[in-house]
Amino acid sequence: MSQQAKWYVVHTYSGHENKVKTNIEKIVENRGMEDVIHEVKVPTEEKVEIKNGKKKIKESKLFPGYVIIKMVMTDESWYLVRNTRGVTGFVGPSSKPIPLTEEEVKSMGVEIVRQDVGINIGDAVRVISGPFETFVGTVEKVNLEKQTFKVKISMFGRETPVELSFLQVEGI
Repeated sequence: MSQQAKWYVVHTYSGHENKVKTNIEKIVENRGMEDVIHEVKVPTEEKVEIKNGKKKIKESKLFPGYVIIKMVMTDESWYLVRNTRGVTGFVGPSSKPIPLTEEEVKSMGVEIVRQDVGINIGDAVRVISGPFETFVGTVEKVNLEKQTFKVKISMFGRETPVELSFLQVEGI
């Protein structure tokens, strides 16, 4: 079997995604299998709901009934995941789970491809798109995971912090 870690999709009982994630992570830790099973994810997205005039941020699962696992497919890892409580099976033919392709992984947003932006804290930047286009500011914080900058821009005679994506700014 393949010795490179790939992303696989596991079908679970509906509503058991987080339990399955926790169970697999505990088993991996207890058996010292971190080199075989790298990551377990339940992809979610934040949605803003307005109820009674109040904003509420609610996290919802992108793929209810599914957990995504980055693992090296071995007989032992397959057996461990397949027999975890709440798992109904891998997505793919029963004898051979099919890993996600690079394109599927990117489109699902499962794995963020880190990029070196060449802009650091304290650097001056110009906003090139969005509502703050043409504003100039100073980078206060870099969030590689969310791929955003916190930039202080001068607006209405005051310094105002705004969060901007890597694609919305350029170094000066």
